[in-house]
Amino acid sequence: MDALLHQFFNIEVMLKAWPIVLRGTGLTILLCLAVIPLGLIGGLLVALASTSHRRMLRLPVVILVDFFRAVPPLALLILISAGLPFAGIRLSPFTAVLLSFFLNNSAYYGEIIRAGIESIGAGQQEAARSTGLNSWQTQCYVILPQALRNVLPDLVSNTIEVVKLTSLASVVAFAELLYAAEMARSVTYNASPLIMAAAIYLVLLWPAVRLASRLEHKL
Repeated sequence: MDALLHQFFNIEVMLKAWPIVLRGTGLTILLCLAVIPLGLIGGLLVALASTSHRRMLRLPVVILVDFFRAVPPLALLILISAGLPFAGIRLSPFTAVLLSFFLNNSAYYGEIIRAGIESIGAGQQEAARSTGLNSWQTQCYVILPQALRNVLPDLVSNTIEVVKLTSLASVVAFAELLYAAEMARSVTYNASPLIMAAAIYLVLLWPAVRLASRLEHKL
């Protein structure tokens, strides 16, 4: 029991590793503040395009969405960070993570928002158009507010997954929370920094998990 506590719950090691892990936590939060809004904006554009009546616009978007949902996020990240340099395009770790997450998240957010749009009856759009609203005004003021409300629990759940996926950034040496904890572990030869990182993820995500559950029951 003492060996277990020493290896995984060593307070002394945690205190020494805290500055490194804290910096990693800050970068994780910064990354989330960048990729989540970008993913939502991209997802909204994808949803509007995939529900368009123009087949020439809808078909390419559907193909791209299927592609980016099928490709594992880790494979996409490695392709962008390690593959693009062969084409003469060199991106910083942060930019590579941002681009790969934008492509992946836009596809998933787009499908969620699309489902919300399609859950609104056609009568709503016809009624809005009969009052003199054009197609964009109908989407902005009538369809999208109801659609987003219908899929809000799914949006929150997907956002939780996005936050957890930020740990993949450690693969390209972006010093987010998991990377920082792993560096501290390699220096201290103790797993306590990893336990501390897991606890930080729990603190960050548990309120969002409870919010998602509450929204599912309420809506």
